[in-house]
This record gives sequence, C-alpha cells and structure tokens, in this order.
Amino acid sequence: MVIIKFFQTGGPFMYPILIVLALGIAIAIERFLYIARTQSKTQKIWAQLVPMLKANDYERAQKLTQATSTPLAQMLNYGFARRQSNAKRETIESAMEEGMMEVMPDLEQRTHYLATFANIATLLGLLGTIIGLIQAFTAVAAADPAEKADLLSASISVAMNTTAFGLVAAIPLILLHSYLATKTARLVDNLEMAAVKCLNLMDNS
Repeated sequence: MVIIKFFQTGGPFMYPILIVLALGIAIAIERFLYIARTQSKTQKIWAQLVPMLKANDYERAQKLTQATSTPLAQMLNYGFARRQSNAKRETIESAMEEGMMEVMPDLEQRTHYLATFANIATLLGLLGTIIGLIQAFTAVAAADPAEKADLLSASISVAMNTTAFGLVAAIPLILLHSYLATKTARLVDNLEMAAVKCLNLMDNS
C-alpha cells in the first residue's frame, strides 16, 4: 500500500512521530470522555439540587453534594459549609471560588500536552528531513556523476517524508487541543454559572 511504503521510506524518525501521535490521540480520547461525563453529571446533579435550594432544604442539598464526586459538588460543598455558620454572601462566594480553584486542575490536566506533542511531531519531522538530506548529499558525493541527479532527487523525496508525516501528526493534534480547550472552558463557565445561581437562590431564601 502507498501509506505503508510512504512510512517505510521515511526513515527511523517516522516511528517517534507515530508514537507522539498515538499518545496525543489517547490523551484526547481520555479528556473527551472525562469532560463529556463530567458535563452530564453536572447537569444531572444541578437538576436535582434546584428543587432542594428553592425549598430551602439545604441539609438534603449538602448531603447530595457530599455523596457526589463531581467538580460542581466539590465546589458547592465549600459554600454549603460556610452557610452553616451563617456567613455573608461574600464569604460563601469566596469559599466557592476556592472550591473552583481546587477542581480546575482536574478539568484542565493533560489537555496542554496536545499542543506540546504537535510541536514535537513537527520538529521531529524537520529533524528527520535534515538528517536525511545530510545522508543523501554524503551518498551522492561518492556516486557516479551520471547518477547523481536521479539519486539526489530520490533521496530528497524520501527525506521529505518525515516532514510530511510530522505535519500530518501535528495538524489533528492542534485541532484536538483547540476543541478540548473550548469544551473545558464551556464546562468551567457552566460551573461558575451554577455557583452564581446557587448563591442567588440562597439569598432569596
């Protein structure tokens, strides 16, 4: 097949690029599943919390958040804990912000690796091409003059394969990074909005 031949003629640098691409895709899949699962759980627990908050049943609301290991529950737990001591809105809000800071690393972890892997794939491709060109010119220097042009063009074509494959790996990794960063930002916005709504419901109680 053309793809297999393209890979085989690219030289040894094709393998580390492939490993970087595989790692990046694995991280992207894990992050996508985590964010999708967290978003679903967030919507579910918020739907359960709203009636409790409207009914001023904060004891049940706190039991629910304590029994659930989601970023929203962790964040609201800080606020509910402050509310028990009859703290002011500003104090409860500050506590929720502290909870938000605690869950943020879990939401954003490993996503930034995708951009790093994209850069590594591109650089590995360029490095493979440069080394391939050095080897090509070294081989051509000792070749028969009549064969130099054909040998050089063939060697350069093979050396360029690593750059092409590096870009083939980097482009989807950059797109995945952008997509996941956007999804994560949207989830963070939803959590912050839920915190504000929770505070407003507390004020109305």
